[in-house]
Amino acid sequence: MKKVVIIEDETMVRDLLVELLDDYPQCKLAGTYGDGLEGWEGVQQLRPDFVLSDIKVPSVNGLEVLRRIKSKFPNTQVLLFSAYFSSGMVRQALKAGVNGMIEKTAGLTEMHKAIQAVLGGDTYFGPAVASITRQIMVNPDEDDSLESLSSRETEVLQLIAEGFSSKEIASKLDISTKTAETHRAHLMQKLNLHGIAGLTRYAIAKGLVKLPAGT
Repeated sequence: MKKVVIIEDETMVRDLLVELLDDYPQCKLAGTYGDGLEGWEGVQQLRPDFVLSDIKVPSVNGLEVLRRIKSKFPNTQVLLFSAYFSSGMVRQALKAGVNGMIEKTAGLTEMHKAIQAVLGGDTYFGPAVASITRQIMVNPDEDDSLESLSSRETEVLQLIAEGFSSKEIASKLDISTKTAETHRAHLMQKLNLHGIAGLTRYAIAKGLVKLPAGT
């Protein structure tokens, strides 16, 4: 039996994925999480064979969860999904060793294909992701500012965009408030942006966080 962990903050999507797994007798659901940080903690505790994760989840996004999983548990298979994939997101996921990526709009048939492929030890990219991957192969040196950020800077950027203060970010990441503020200053310098609003717009544009409700 393969232990599976699902990381998805939308209850309806998470429940649908749980139902999909019923079609795979070789799989056993080990845990579901609606937060990236909780999901990573669950992965460390449960040591699953297969992780299904949305990219846009609170606290720690799916790309960072992927990096942590592949760093500590390289044999764990990871399938990422999202409503939107940017070139930078695909580049980072490929670099981290993702086993599959699929867009939420692809439909259940494509999701089944992705799950079956990854469970079988293959890779799988949904239609939109495959198109982006081909573009990356044509332009391998294309600049993407998101790739210039460290894992910690990406974490801080996401938390800023989610509305957390420097003090709250420090508490979540177990760093000092001064260090959190230093990361924020470095982010603005690296990205040539000014203020929290600018960083938030950038994080949304790069697909790290969901659009605020009502927008």
